[in-house]
Amino acid sequence: MYTNAIAQSLSIQPRRVSAVIELLEGGATIPFIARYRKEATGSLDEVAIAAIQDRWKKLQELDKRRETILSSIEEQGKLTPELRAAIEAAQTMTELEDLYLPYRPKRKTRATMAIERGLEPLAKRLFEQRDREVETLAAQYITDEVPTANDALQGARDIIAEWVNEDKQARDRVRRHFDKGAVIASKVVRGKEEDGAKYRDYFEWSEKLSNCPSHRLLAMRRGEEEGFLRVGIAPEEELVVSGLDRQYVRGYGEAAEQVRLAVQDSYKRLLQPSIETEFRNSSKEKADQEAIRVFAENLRQLLLAAPLGEKRVLGIDPGFRTGCKVVVLDANGNLLRNTAIYPHEPQRQVFESQAAVEELVDKFQIDAIAVGNGTAGRETMDFLGKIKFERPVEVFQVNEAGASIYSASEVAREEFPKEDVTVRGAVSIGRRLMDPLAELVKIDPKSIGVGQYQHDVNQASLKESLDRTVESCVNSVGINLNTASKHLLTYVSGLGPVLAQNIVTYRAENGAFTRRADLKKVPRLGDKAFEQCAGFLRIRHAADPLDNTAVHPERYALVEQMAKDLGCKVADLIADRELRQKVDLQRYVKGDVGLPTLKDILKELEKPGLDPRGTAQAFEFGNVRSIEDLSPGMVLPGIVNNITNFGAFVDIGIKDSGLVHVSQMADKFVKDPATIVKLNQQVMVRVLDVDLQRRRVSLSMKGI
Repeated sequence: MYTNAIAQSLSIQPRRVSAVIELLEGGATIPFIARYRKEATGSLDEVAIAAIQDRWKKLQELDKRRETILSSIEEQGKLTPELRAAIEAAQTMTELEDLYLPYRPKRKTRATMAIERGLEPLAKRLFEQRDREVETLAAQYITDEVPTANDALQGARDIIAEWVNEDKQARDRVRRHFDKGAVIASKVVRGKEEDGAKYRDYFEWSEKLSNCPSHRLLAMRRGEEEGFLRVGIAPEEELVVSGLDRQYVRGYGEAAEQVRLAVQDSYKRLLQPSIETEFRNSSKEKADQEAIRVFAENLRQLLLAAPLGEKRVLGIDPGFRTGCKVVVLDANGNLLRNTAIYPHEPQRQVFESQAAVEELVDKFQIDAIAVGNGTAGRETMDFLGKIKFERPVEVFQVNEAGASIYSASEVAREEFPKEDVTVRGAVSIGRRLMDPLAELVKIDPKSIGVGQYQHDVNQASLKESLDRTVESCVNSVGINLNTASKHLLTYVSGLGPVLAQNIVTYRAENGAFTRRADLKKVPRLGDKAFEQCAGFLRIRHAADPLDNTAVHPERYALVEQMAKDLGCKVADLIADRELRQKVDLQRYVKGDVGLPTLKDILKELEKPGLDPRGTAQAFEFGNVRSIEDLSPGMVLPGIVNNITNFGAFVDIGIKDSGLVHVSQMADKFVKDPATIVKLNQQVMVRVLDVDLQRRRVSLSMKGI
């Protein structure tokens, strides 16, 4: 039904759009369609499939609103064939609402009150603009409710103003002016200069709305909502009104002057505020989309950060007065021991703390130590750096943003009902090093420190985008079926909270899964759910080596046939590169299996079960501890910890991250910072400026 409209708007072939809609209607997820239905979609990626889904939903919403409007006008007995045709042909929500505006049930307006007082015939006469003596004409409408001719003329002008406001042509004309020349302007609210100092850049600001970047628009709106700024959006008034005059005013008589006054009033009182609201909403929606896109991309990079893997880890949540909470985690992230050490002020139990850490490292054969980057993080790294361990131990500083949110959450209470929040926080820090993805899915994405105005954007759109991003990341990596938590399994294609819990319960009662096919024994996990999830779940050391690959069970027989044709076993095909090179893919093209799927299968056989994220690398900051230690010209190592449209924030080992503005990222013009840096990337930066009062650090990556 919507295929052609979507295909045209997205420039995608109709048959591909149709295939995606059919699969979505059948309950398929975006990751599943992108990975396992390439022949049907022409190898569309997740972004294109998501765009089709979004457009499909919008068109459904448009049709639902269309039906409501038709029903409402029909009930009023005013639905003409021409009006029905116009409504059915409307392509946008704005067009629909404009057509509905004259028929929308109204609250009392100046125009409706004038009509109730019998002034509509006068308005019609004036609107014809043939009368010269308008006061004489208006005098005929004097009543107890309309005591003077001027009152009658005012009422008639109110009616005309509403007609103009409800005229689709007038609204389109004003929209064109807004679209072409609207200016967004902000001013400080009188008396709020000191309290709103952080919005100083916008105390007297104006620019074309079409040029205003998302971060600036959202900043101004936040300042407005907090009561520090007044923000307006409008084109040049005289230009708009003169255009409306040309549309409605004919001649120079007294009646024409009344229409001219009504048109001016209509614009100032009705049209301008109404269209401004539209443009405030549409510009906000556009800014939201951009901010959400940036946030989602940052989140993707954070979730796909390289893991340390299955190593034995000490997790340390650092602190001064309350000490450092230390936890011991086994290679699967299970909590084995927790304690506290006090190597810093005021206790300064350095030797006792060192002995405690050495004992834990030796006793539990620790491979790595994860230290949170919050308060006392650098000092704890320094303390550990002076210890000479008897075995190789890597020390990592881990971004702990959101760890406190996790430690107080229902998820953490469920995992560690007997432990306090400090222990849970330290566990989260340790597990983040081992597997960022598995740990971060337990935390609200808005709390992990990589967003831009995430609390100002549309929260429903943000949640949908971030959930989609998490789902995409989880399924792109592939999940260990026998170690994944309920929260991680929730994001696997085709599962969700109920089936995720059922899998964990089944695993606890029956032991580790040995075959993917055993998933069908999990309560309520039917054929459809199995089809959607199986390819994204891995079983290490399974009897069938394909169970530890991204090859879908529906294609096992195909791989087995390849092996049989070569006179070997599937395991041999995986182990021997020369055997794989002998596979003639064209031989296996048939039905719904084409070259895209066959190439994916062969590619997966080359690296079965390989984690695409790489391995975590340790990092060491420069010799600075606070903003007071910085001076212009210093060159320091840092880690990118947030990316925005206007630049990247870099952690250089002090409390306040520095900003590398987009103009300081490279010796060339940079439009998008994400093309230059990635989250968690290690970079060298030069200090340009230090603003101690506002605690802002300006950095540069040029010429380093």
